[in-house]
Amino acid sequence: MKPLVAKFILMALVLLSSSFLQITMAGSSICDSKCEVRCSKAGMHDRCLKYCGICCEECQYCVPSGTYGNKDECPCYRDKKNSKGTSKCP
Repeated sequence: MKPLVAKFILMALVLLSSSFLQITMAGSSICDSKCEVRCSKAGMHDRCLKYCGICCEECQYCVPSGTYGNKDECPCYRDKKNSKGTSKCP
C-alpha cells in the first residue's frame, strides 16, 4: 500500500509543477505585443521574441519603440548584457 501512496504523491507533484511552469512561461500580453512590434523585422524572429520578452519583464514592461535602435528610451533594456558582454536585448 505504501508504494501506491508514494506514486500518487509523486504524480501529483509532477502535475502541479508542470502546470506552474506553463503559467510562468506564458509571459504577459503587454510584453508580447510590444515585442511583436520590436521583432517584426528580425531575421531570427523566435529568438528575438524570447530575449525581448525576458528584457521586457525584467525592465518593468519597457521596450524601445520601433524595430531597431531607440534603446535610450529604456535604460534598463539598453544596459542588459549577455555573458559575452554584448547587448542581451534586441
